[in-house]
Amino acid sequence: MGGAAPEGGTVLPGRRACRKPASATTRRMAKQKRKVTEVTGKKNKKLKVSARETPLAPEGAPGGEDTRPEGAAACRALQETDPELSPEEKRVLERKLKKERKKEERKRLREAGTAAAQKPPARRSGAELALDYLCSWAQKHQDWRFQKTRQTWLLLHMYDSDKVPDKHFSTLLAYLEGLRGRARELTVQKAEALMQELDEAGAASPDPLLLEKTQRLRQVLQLLS
Repeated sequence: MGGAAPEGGTVLPGRRACRKPASATTRRMAKQKRKVTEVTGKKNKKLKVSARETPLAPEGAPGGEDTRPEGAAACRALQETDPELSPEEKRVLERKLKKERKKEERKRLREAGTAAAQKPPARRSGAELALDYLCSWAQKHQDWRFQKTRQTWLLLHMYDSDKVPDKHFSTLLAYLEGLRGRARELTVQKAEALMQELDEAGAASPDPLLLEKTQRLRQVLQLLS
């Protein structure tokens, strides 16, 4: 039947060919290959799981902290504006915001300086300047210099306690001791004429202010006469 030869006398092989048994070396190599494949697959699986569970630290500083000046606030603002921005785009926008803040600060300081320069300093009154001149003379300051304008103001108002207070009048008397020449003579003449006027006015109606001026006039005349 199956082993019968066809016509022509040639014997045909069977339908199923017999396989040669694998050697021990071949079986051992195949087994080692399967082990290597299993180990490699396990390692790749662990790496993928670790990559999914571990959050990436933001760029710019170790440990995921942004230590750049105003970096955290700027990044939060940028994330709120557009959370899909890349780290590089966020850094670019942060630098732009920082430049704008510096520009506005320089403009504000420039405007403040201009306003201060345009505002003129408060002018001091003649009374303040004359009394400072007198005090500087009394303290013998090295920068003191004679000023005729200040002396003229003192001689003109020295009998008025509102303009030359009592605490400065004693210093003014000491200053008057240094008057010489024509200035001394004119001061005495004016004091005598003013004394006569005050005596006549005081006789008609006594006034405390007139009495104070009269007392100062007597002190000046007694000093310079």
